[in-house]
Amino acid sequence: MTDWLDYLPTLLQGVTITLQITSAGLLLGLIIALALTWILEQRLPVAAQLAEGYLLLLTGTPLLVQIFLVYYGPAQFEWVKNSWAWTYLREPMFCAILALGMNAGAYTCRLFKGALDAIPKGETLACRALGMNDWQALSVKLRHAMRRVIPAYSNEVVLVLKGSSLASTISIMEIMGLAQRLNGQTYDTLVVFGLAGAIYLVLNGVLTFLFRLLEQRALKFQTNG
Repeated sequence: MTDWLDYLPTLLQGVTITLQITSAGLLLGLIIALALTWILEQRLPVAAQLAEGYLLLLTGTPLLVQIFLVYYGPAQFEWVKNSWAWTYLREPMFCAILALGMNAGAYTCRLFKGALDAIPKGETLACRALGMNDWQALSVKLRHAMRRVIPAYSNEVVLVLKGSSLASTISIMEIMGLAQRLNGQTYDTLVVFGLAGAIYLVLNGVLTFLFRLLEQRALKFQTNG
């Protein structure tokens, strides 16, 4: 068995890619979640039904299936391959971020909607009375729902980070992709994947700690406000 220190530098090379996929996926997911939350809050006749269908589809199917559909699916259609979109859809990195963002957007929307539903209706009426538009009212309600959103959203961030490991299935050399390649070269499975798991554990620990600090500051802000 080779000393585990020999494997660590190789695996650490994938941390940057993992964080890029995670951060980009979270950003895309946040944009999607805010848009879907606004649609559901406004109860737009057709758009609300489409949003509910989107949430059902994305939360009801495995992320791995979604990654495969986004990466391999478009190649089945010639009109897609002949369009401008193929420039992006043929790139594994883009497809991984897109699939992860779409998935995160659905779950984050559920979090936002649940937190908003828990806010008394009188607050919405107060926003209307002050002449706020829909986006302003939603922004105020989200800030007041922060106490409920932050702990749950921190869990979603951790899940997205762990879900980024599935990007290795479409040949992206992040932490898990490098671990698989290293294991194929050394057959030192226990040490290689144990180290990969430890790296994910450290990253998740740091994220959890940062969100705990953010939660404390948010609660302090609400108390002072």
